Amino acid sequence: MSLRRVGILLGKEFRHGSKSFIFIIAIIMPLVLSLVLSLVFGNLFSEKPRLGVSDEGNSQVTSLITESDSIVGREYDTPEKLRKAVEDGALDMGIVLPPNFDSLAEQGQMTEITAYVWGESLAKDRLVLGTTIANMIRDVAGQEVPVEIVTTSLGDDESIPWDDRILPIIVLLAIVFGGIMVPATSLVDEKQKRTLSALAITPASLMEIFVSKGLVGVVISIFMGVLVLVLNQAFGSQPLLLVGMLALGAVMASTFGIMLGAFIKDITSLFAINKAIGILYYAPAFVYLFPGIPQWVGRIFPTYYIVQPVVEISQQGGTWSDVAPEAFILIGLILVMIGIVGILAKRTAQREALA
Repeated sequence: MSLRRVGILLGKEFRHGSKSFIFIIAIIMPLVLSLVLSLVFGNLFSEKPRLGVSDEGNSQVTSLITESDSIVGREYDTPEKLRKAVEDGALDMGIVLPPNFDSLAEQGQMTEITAYVWGESLAKDRLVLGTTIANMIRDVAGQEVPVEIVTTSLGDDESIPWDDRILPIIVLLAIVFGGIMVPATSLVDEKQKRTLSALAITPASLMEIFVSKGLVGVVISIFMGVLVLVLNQAFGSQPLLLVGMLALGAVMASTFGIMLGAFIKDITSLFAINKAIGILYYAPAFVYLFPGIPQWVGRIFPTYYIVQPVVEISQQGGTWSDVAPEAFILIGLILVMIGIVGILAKRTAQREALA
């Protein structure tokens, strides 16, 4: 395989493919949907996370909270008032700092903090506040401190905000639609116009053609996935890990798109088949949309292993250890699909040579 030829073909795909209807829809549809839902559920212009503190001593952390520009910080006279504010939804989170907290933290001693969390607060707000608290404590102590945060959920903890539920659907749409349909329609279009036969007699191999078309889908998927997460303020605390998981999902979607394009002969059949199996792409997102559905149901579908790591990292502060099983399953699925694409490339080359 020649990287130079792949690069030339990739440039051709972006120049000509960007004019296609599917290419444009792959970019516009998730973007518009994300903006509309963000406006409807108040996420795009949402307030800063709200953090309350009840200080039983005289901690510097209290001043850092109330003076912070990244959050809305409020101080309460008693833990009881703080708890009531969280329970009523006036705060997303509240913490109670024990006496002599700063001196204990500076000595590196294990310290316990009581935290109250509003059950209906956004997952990303909880993540932001948790990171903010940890950073403030480290600044005051001048070192990492072994702090145990004892959390109590108040209010309706079963009421998951709708923007948290809908985010997985938008992310899947951004990754799966662009990753599958852009390379699939491009390949089918080449076959219908007989230009694939012309390419088959050039120095470029069918595998190089497949790779160039697949890379277009990968680039669009990653770009739109990142954009959707940025618009929904759900990038999490592990951006590199999150982009890495988006990339794996994009590669899997694009490889499947090449498989579809190699099997199917015309655009009408491609749209019919894609419509018939489309529910399989987005089924795992319904597990998040309706929390009553058992999570094992989502694991049946390959796209679950795309969206689950994204949700884990962006909404729950997950790390590599939390998403490693899904990542390895994704890699395994990708390797199997690449093997199938290699076989299809050889068969397609033979068929086009005889045409």
